[in-house]
Amino acid sequence: EVQLVESGGGLVQAGGSLRLSCTASGFPFDDYAIGWFRQAPGKEREGISCITNMDSTTYYADSVKGRFTISSDSAKNTVYLQMYGLKPEDTAVYYCAADIPSKTFLVTTGRGGKYDMEFWGKGTPVTVTS
Repeated sequence: EVQLVESGGGLVQAGGSLRLSCTASGFPFDDYAIGWFRQAPGKEREGISCITNMDSTTYYADSVKGRFTISSDSAKNTVYLQMYGLKPEDTAVYYCAADIPSKTFLVTTGRGGKYDMEFWGKGTPVTVTS
């Protein structure tokens, strides 16, 4: 059974930091890429970052570039999203998702068209107060 489990969300003041984790099981971790997405109330889902687990190629959306860092630990089947300098507009439910690298990058960058990620976690909420 495929599982993606996010953790690490919570309540933080503006300027603070959080580290989200996405622990995967049930599929060959190194053959896949992991994307982080977020959805704020009343807004569309946004792809913010992704990483290929085999060679750690990364992508960051402009909205998080320079503040968020994604990393992958194949020994733990876990991808991390370290978030610094959090802003109230970062408030959202954060989801991780997995798919083959080419599709992950297309979907995360908003160029996936009709395609979506194969596997999804249930999400972890992040609230940033001003």
